[in-house]
Amino acid sequence: MSYRTTAETILMRPLIRTALFTSIFAAMALADDSLPRPPWNSSAWNLESGVLWEVGTNTPFAYRMLQTQLSWRSGAFMSRELNDGSRLGLRHRLTLLGTAVQGGPESRYIAFSGSPSLEWWNRAATWSLFTGAGGGAGLIDSRGVKGGQGQDFTLNWFARGGVEHVASRGFRLSAALMFQHMSNGGQTTPNPGIDVLGFMIGGAWSR
Repeated sequence: MSYRTTAETILMRPLIRTALFTSIFAAMALADDSLPRPPWNSSAWNLESGVLWEVGTNTPFAYRMLQTQLSWRSGAFMSRELNDGSRLGLRHRLTLLGTAVQGGPESRYIAFSGSPSLEWWNRAATWSLFTGAGGGAGLIDSRGVKGGQGQDFTLNWFARGGVEHVASRGFRLSAALMFQHMSNGGQTTPNPGIDVLGFMIGGAWSR
């Protein structure tokens, strides 16, 4: 098996897992006979996967992150209907993320993060634009290599934005751009940090 074939296989694994789980979520949503609530009023579970590439200059390594996120979003704790019938809503978002690290001395990162999710829904409640920024902490398998991370405990900060489409009652598809920064907050010297930018795709199931 060639290196290219192996890399492509590794790259596709998180995307295949996400496609499988979103298909299961869709089937569960279709089996729900209850009356649907507006999408901003119902809590939701999201499963997303994607690829993030190094864009910073702090480290000599060309990092690539294959990331999968499992998130929970609350129903809107603040919302406002606009003059055209569309709606702005603000929700809580809590995320557990697992990352396969490529291109650097480390190999994996497991973390937790939290943020608000600001969403604009069209009048028909069939699609939305969303954005949010937040952060958290996690563990990376640091190796003590110059240019790599200085310790296992690592903080993260991110910003994201994208679009979500209601594919069926209780089930939605999403695509987003995401920037993520990881570092240890100056707890070691040097503290190179990692800045990555990429995309996430996934699905959400709600009741």
